[in-house]
Amino acid sequence: MKKDLALHFGVFVLFAILVILFKRWFDLSYWPFLVGGLLGTILPDVDHLIYVYFLSPQDLTSQRVSYLLEKKDVLRSISLLYETRTERKGLIFHSTVFQLIFWILTFLVVSSSGSIFGRGLVLAFSLHLIVDQAIDFNFQKQKPTPYFYLNILILLFFGILL
Repeated sequence: MKKDLALHFGVFVLFAILVILFKRWFDLSYWPFLVGGLLGTILPDVDHLIYVYFLSPQDLTSQRVSYLLEKKDVLRSISLLYETRTERKGLIFHSTVFQLIFWILTFLVVSSSGSIFGRGLVLAFSLHLIVDQAIDFNFQKQKPTPYFYLNILILLFFGILL
């Protein structure tokens, strides 16, 4: 679990440094970008809770997580969700359809909104999903698809050029 968190936050920090250097955001007034990015790094994991409570509450792991959360044992429930993440299929946020829709939302936020908090949030959310795809490829011992590389290019375009 700690490795996964470190990986997601580490990748975001590297991406944020790249954006900050490229856009020359050296002023402290750009701290909302980092805060939005930290929140956006965590939000895709809410998908696992949606699965536990709404998509498949009858699943054994879902029942165990619900029981642990009722007992207020949050750390053990997070650990259990991490250990069993490959069992959950059909997560909403991790689907291709959601990602396509979210890219449209990301484009609108990045190009139209003046909020750098929102920019950090949507870019980090998208980055988290890309990292999860890379992790899935390693688990399944598959080569990354052209869709994966396209996601990386889109993220770099939105993060750096817009």
